[in-house]
Amino acid sequence: MLLIDEIQSPLGRIAIAARGGRLCALEFGRARLARQLAARYPDVPRRRARNPFGLSVKLRAYLAGDLAAVDRIAVETGGTPFQQRVWRALRRIPVGRTMSYGALARALGVGAAARAVGAANGRNPISLVVPCHRLIGRDAGLTGYGGGLWRKRWLLRHEGARPHATRARSAAGRSRGRTH
Repeated sequence: MLLIDEIQSPLGRIAIAARGGRLCALEFGRARLARQLAARYPDVPRRRARNPFGLSVKLRAYLAGDLAAVDRIAVETGGTPFQQRVWRALRRIPVGRTMSYGALARALGVGAAARAVGAANGRNPISLVVPCHRLIGRDAGLTGYGGGLWRKRWLLRHEGARPHATRARSAAGRSRGRTH
């Protein structure tokens, strides 16, 4: 059984799904969550629940300034073994810091695989908690974000990321496709 909740936030409506004490999905909006769940959990029943496993309270705490609150959230990401490695590495990027796709690839020992890291980042089912917004371009500019660049910029500012790491890329850089 997947438990579904929605919270209002400065980023708009955030929809979550959880089971077994773990956050399974986080999306900006109910329709995006429904699409993700249909793909990942097509036969799992769902029901609405207030604050499943205390997750909504932890997300609200993060949004209110307790930046460590999301670190305590257990997740169920699914994905390939490589995607799971990328997503675990994302959770190790400290609050207020950013990293380029290439630097993360090198940290994972797959230095030539920055595009694969970007693809895995773009498939992240639990944005915000698995902080895909902390990945930036090698020029320290913002790259695409599934929830919109304005949300990525807000999250980085909220976390106190250095200003040079939050400047937007050129329109050409933003049009390269969806990544988280």
